Amino acid sequence: MHWTGAIRFALFRLLAAIPTLLLVIAIAFLMVHAAPGGPFDEERRLPAAVEANIAAAYHLDETLPAQFWRYLSGLLRGDLGPSYRYREYGVSELIVAALPVSLALGGIAMLLALSLGISAGIAAALAHASYRDRVLSALAMSGISLPVFVIAPALMLLFAVYAGVLPASWSGGGSVSRFVLPVIALALPQIAYIMRLTRASMIEVLHSSFVRTARAQGLRTLTIVRRHALKPAMLPLLSYMGPAVAGILTGSVVVEQIFGIPGLGQLFIRAALNRDYTLILGSVIFYAALVIVLNLLVDMLYGFLDPRIRQR
Repeated sequence: MHWTGAIRFALFRLLAAIPTLLLVIAIAFLMVHAAPGGPFDEERRLPAAVEANIAAAYHLDETLPAQFWRYLSGLLRGDLGPSYRYREYGVSELIVAALPVSLALGGIAMLLALSLGISAGIAAALAHASYRDRVLSALAMSGISLPVFVIAPALMLLFAVYAGVLPASWSGGGSVSRFVLPVIALALPQIAYIMRLTRASMIEVLHSSFVRTARAQGLRTLTIVRRHALKPAMLPLLSYMGPAVAGILTGSVVVEQIFGIPGLGQLFIRAALNRDYTLILGSVIFYAALVIVLNLLVDMLYGFLDPRIRQR
């Protein structure tokens, strides 16, 4: 019965996500086509006959509803269409080629943010209202206040230009060293958010009745945290994983462009600059689908960890 409920919940969330994804596709499609210029506009204008042939070849001479229906029909077949700029490649091929770098960058940044954010949050909660708590909270507020496009150049200037200990670009370092600055730039804002969430949640749990009972039994503080307080304190953090992944994804667009990383973020920026309609739409759909799937997984995991949700 438990597994039946979990499967029913997953199917319900997947079906509920379809209208959201369709709305994202429609808005992105309209915004792309409403932007001035086109994918085949050059500094030197092409002859009218050539422009007409190109428009006919890519169905750009059709009405906007007809183009949208044609694009949706291709999506249902798993076809994201050809790239208008990189004509020898399809959109799916370009996304698959850029995906491993972005996944590695985002995955490492997320692991770093979780490990440091949770550790700092627990340390601040255990020293609530002390000097250590105030210092960690101030650092977290600074991390939240500084956007990625400020953090990344600052790290590059400090560690690459002045200190010269790390490469300033993706092509300027080894396989490990070139990850360091981009990962730190991506992880710092999430470390700050996770630290504040963990601190607030842990403080609340440490003042609960079952923790007071554990203290009355003579258990050490670290034992109480590990055995009794950690799991309930992590539940609010788990619900933040969806927004955290979205923050990593949006931040990667900026970080990859600044450090010259050949990932999905830079691919999206190039597609936007080139007005490559299909590549822009394919990137947006991939990002949206990834966030929806990750949110679904987080909701399912939340249900497994929280008995109150499992009983619903």
